[in-house]
Amino acid sequence: MADVAARARVSTQTVSRVANNHQNVHPETRRRVLEVMRDIGYRPNLAARALVTGKFGAIGVVTFDVAAHGNSRTLEAIVSALQDTDYLVNLISVRSHTGSAVLRAFERLKSQAVDGIILNEAQVLDTPVARFPPGMPLVITDGDGGHPHPVVQTDHAEGVDLAVGHLLGLGHRTVWHLAGPPDSYPARRRVQAWRATLQAAGAPSPPVLHGDWSGESGYHAGRQLATEPNLTAVFCANDQMALGAMKALHEAGRRVPEDVSVVGFDNLSEAAFFQPGLTTVDPDFDRIGRLCVTRLLEQIQERPPAVRRVQSVPPRLIVRDSTAPPRH
Repeated sequence: MADVAARARVSTQTVSRVANNHQNVHPETRRRVLEVMRDIGYRPNLAARALVTGKFGAIGVVTFDVAAHGNSRTLEAIVSALQDTDYLVNLISVRSHTGSAVLRAFERLKSQAVDGIILNEAQVLDTPVARFPPGMPLVITDGDGGHPHPVVQTDHAEGVDLAVGHLLGLGHRTVWHLAGPPDSYPARRRVQAWRATLQAAGAPSPPVLHGDWSGESGYHAGRQLATEPNLTAVFCANDQMALGAMKALHEAGRRVPEDVSVVGFDNLSEAAFFQPGLTTVDPDFDRIGRLCVTRLLEQIQERPPAVRRVQSVPPRLIVRDSTAPPRH
């Protein structure tokens, strides 16, 4: 620090303020100090900084099944949002769907000296997680919403209403639903919203089929759907299952969208390149990740929250070629 101060012609206190990203430094002075830091390879001593500030410069993320598209996109968005900060990410992927497993993950992160935790609680646990780390800043995404902590989530009801409303608006008498697993919060909310949208429109509610988010489960459900003679439209709880269902319908001679319209959820980057291009709901994972980081940093920096405790992100419908009016 003394070497940086001497070469930049400033005090060591100014170097410390720049290193800790304080705002009360003239822009030209900050530029000069940062340039000297780069030239001589200076890196702040994180352990010493933690002793002074009480902050460790790390954020913990607890999630289930990193390979699942929604989880991986949310994680990617959180990491991207943190790139504009000085915080690192410590990730723990929880395999066991139990409250005790989540609590163990919290304890591990506490021992790794994190300043706060983001919990992607999309999985319904066997027991509620009632004992969060006391005093630990925490944000929950896609959880049960009953926690006293800030929650950031997709507005599932609006997304489903857009998808099912689009199909009903095309003239379909009703819309079948290929749902996610029953122990998933997003899957449960989408089933509830699907029923509510059909009921509000006076449309009958067909029986729900469940998959496990995979294309294979969508394919098996699609084979069953293909046997339904009155099926003209199906809303799938994610794009992978929609892709599997479309393959099964094609093999059964049911054309998409001429015979059956299909809508997905998640807006996979490949969705536009399916044959046909998949109509789907975009949950705006990037904004969800940014808001999770913003809500957590508010707590870490002891700033008053800018919004109410539960924040729902509005999705948008992306209309492509997999939906059309029914044939009469």
